[in-house]
Amino acid sequence: MDEIDRAILRELQSDGRVAYADLGPKVGLSASAARQRLQRLLDSRVVQVVGVTDPMAMGGQAMAMLGITVDGDPRAVADTLAGHPEVIYSVFTSGGFDLFAEVVTPGPKDLLDFVNDVVRPIEGVQDVRSFPYFGIHTHRFLWDVG
Repeated sequence: MDEIDRAILRELQSDGRVAYADLGPKVGLSASAARQRLQRLLDSRVVQVVGVTDPMAMGGQAMAMLGITVDGDPRAVADTLAGHPEVIYSVFTSGGFDLFAEVVTPGPKDLLDFVNDVVRPIEGVQDVRSFPYFGIHTHRFLWDVG
């Protein structure tokens, strides 16, 4: 991946629907060259174009990152959590928590109920720490592409 590829990725992070006619000049290429470059990145699986929803725009009003400590295999807990629509994603960690899970609920009471009534009773869950965040535009998926 060279600097032009990185410039294309930066532009796409800003506007994933940018037209090739606009993208090309922004990165120093023609529209067709920009299209070919992006297609090469897609074909090599370096880049994946996906739609990302805004949980707040879809009715969620309370979001939190849950730090979960597990006694045993955290994969079993992650699998159980994956069955709940409130869970956006989960990741394994090697730090102070075994697992992080991001959750979205209709409101703060629903968040509390989800943590207490769903997450804590899962077999193997030893501790749950909730890091709530409320408000609009809490997510920005920007990766440093160099």
